[in-house]
Amino acid sequence: MKKYKRHLVTSALPYANGPLHIGHIAGAYLPADIYVRFLRMKGEDVAFICGSDEHGAAITIQAKREGVTPQQVVDKYHTINKKAFEDFGIAFDIYHRTSSELHHKTASDFFTVLNAKGDFEKRESEQFYDEEAKQFLADRYIIGTCPKCSYENAYGDQCENCGSSLNPTDLINPRSTLSGGKPVLKKTVHWYLPMNEDEEWVKTFINEGTIDGYEHHNPKNWKNHVLGQCNSWLDSGLQPRAMTRDLDWGVKVPLEEADGKVLYVWLDAPIGYISATKQWAEDNDKEWSDYWQSKSTKLVHFIGKDNIVFHCIIFPILLKRHGDFILPNNVPANEFLNLEGQKLSTSKNWAVWLHEYMEDFAERQDVLRYVLCSIAPEAKDSEFTWKDFQARNNNELVAILGNFVNRAIVLTHKYFDGKVPESKVDTAVLNTVCNHYDKVEEAILKYNFRQALAEAMNVARIGNKYLADSEPWKLIKTDPAKTAEIIHTSLLIATHLSHILEPFLPHTMKKLRGLLNIKNHLSWHFEETQLLRPGQQVNPAEHLFTPIEDSTIEAQIQKLENNKKAKATQTNGQAKTPISFEDFTKLDLKVVTILEAEKVPKTNKLLKLKVDLGDEQRTVVSGIAGSYSPEDIIGRQVILLANLEPRKIKGIESQGMILMADGEGEDLSFVSPEKKVDNGGKVS
Repeated sequence: MKKYKRHLVTSALPYANGPLHIGHIAGAYLPADIYVRFLRMKGEDVAFICGSDEHGAAITIQAKREGVTPQQVVDKYHTINKKAFEDFGIAFDIYHRTSSELHHKTASDFFTVLNAKGDFEKRESEQFYDEEAKQFLADRYIIGTCPKCSYENAYGDQCENCGSSLNPTDLINPRSTLSGGKPVLKKTVHWYLPMNEDEEWVKTFINEGTIDGYEHHNPKNWKNHVLGQCNSWLDSGLQPRAMTRDLDWGVKVPLEEADGKVLYVWLDAPIGYISATKQWAEDNDKEWSDYWQSKSTKLVHFIGKDNIVFHCIIFPILLKRHGDFILPNNVPANEFLNLEGQKLSTSKNWAVWLHEYMEDFAERQDVLRYVLCSIAPEAKDSEFTWKDFQARNNNELVAILGNFVNRAIVLTHKYFDGKVPESKVDTAVLNTVCNHYDKVEEAILKYNFRQALAEAMNVARIGNKYLADSEPWKLIKTDPAKTAEIIHTSLLIATHLSHILEPFLPHTMKKLRGLLNIKNHLSWHFEETQLLRPGQQVNPAEHLFTPIEDSTIEAQIQKLENNKKAKATQTNGQAKTPISFEDFTKLDLKVVTILEAEKVPKTNKLLKLKVDLGDEQRTVVSGIAGSYSPEDIIGRQVILLANLEPRKIKGIESQGMILMADGEGEDLSFVSPEKKVDNGGKVS
């Protein structure tokens, strides 16, 4: 494995339009923090970079929703998220802001360099425009049906249901989030990045790990789903992408002819890593270029899977075109974390918010760190439940780790006046413990943090078994010398635990070192005698972890449900824009009977229906497969919006829309007549 002089580690810049939830932490922040803490224990030179992404349409949407300015929004959530990270123990070297003057200059200069080299194509194109709001619509101001999975609320830049990257014009039935109306296409000018010209070298970079013949990384070390998503993009052919937007919030395009335009957030935001590094370097008497422009530096991006193509394809293209910059050695993106059997949803308030967790469990940061690492969605989606959280705390942290440390220290005070016994040690057991360092290290360097944590926790299991098998409470009566050896060895195992678990449970391991009365001298490999000496006083035992009661967990589950219901009530209670009676009469709503139903291949939610309108039969594609099986709905009478413009979904022409009502979670229910009526009967 190549030895690097320094390491640059970034975590995805969270949007400063809302608080952080545990899905964010499990995806991009906890894995990075564990990795960085490990590297520092190895004595490596590391810069751990993050900050708030404070531009883009999502911020302006939030500002309009809250009736404040975009700056007030980002100030609020930057403060909340920065404190939440600090309280939780994510040890960034800097948590910067893309609204800073330094970032604006860095991003503006970056664009200027590329533009001077002729790396952009100035194009006139048609963009969506809201005639009622009298403005061009940024990608996130447009929603519609995803052409790839038929999700009806996909954004203009990305479908949050299937993760596909989109352009606004890809959407079926697009509508403006400002007015609710259908936008029109209007001519505007933007600066495009011709990514099609970079396709060949990007393919080689992703799949062979080389750039211009230089061996950059080993693709075998990249996660399969990361390579898969990149190749899916590449196989479809890279296309030119606009790097500017018509928006008044962001980094202004540094050209006189570009008044009213800002840099596209996916040009602006990744440069936030660079500007944050510049600020950190200035504050710490470092050279930022050593971390971004030296082949002796290893760059690793920690992100969620929805940001893969931006970090693996678009940002590398920008960096290479600029010149002198290194590209990522790895992008170990995690999959998604679900919550209590459902997708995490900020819009439905179905989430465990980090700042609220810290309020409810102020001294249990490491419990959440432990649980999220244990269930990390490293290769596939995983699920957090409060019952599992409780079980892992009570059955693993309390019963295994805490129990071993507590017994070792209690027995030290009971038999040896709280001092490390003057005795030999069991080298066989200690050698077994030391073997786990290599196992943990190998897993961490492969970004397998779940496996690494399991191997580290096995040291506590070794300690528990050692005490249970040797039974010093019995031996003390017949063999005090052997008892001393057992206790001395157990205290050394506890010392090893305070180091091998440090990247995962930093708050608790600091407490453990305090109980053992050893210096907070952290290194990955060390001699026990450097830290724990015979005759050294050990402090009285304190529980590292305490059981979590059923009532505490039930309260959290109820809180989730209450939050979701409150959000649903709030959303349902929002008045829609009034329409005239004449507009309502334009809707041709008819009662129809479902004659046939079958699943649409390669989809999870779509059913192909044949319905009878009395005087004709039609085919309708409906996203109800998650709520109904095909065989259960044959013969059902339902309501059809019959004069909806036909559209193709997955190659099938859908001639209308079945009316559905939202239920609990993501369940849908038919809107049906109470009594059987003739097919084609008008609903009014």
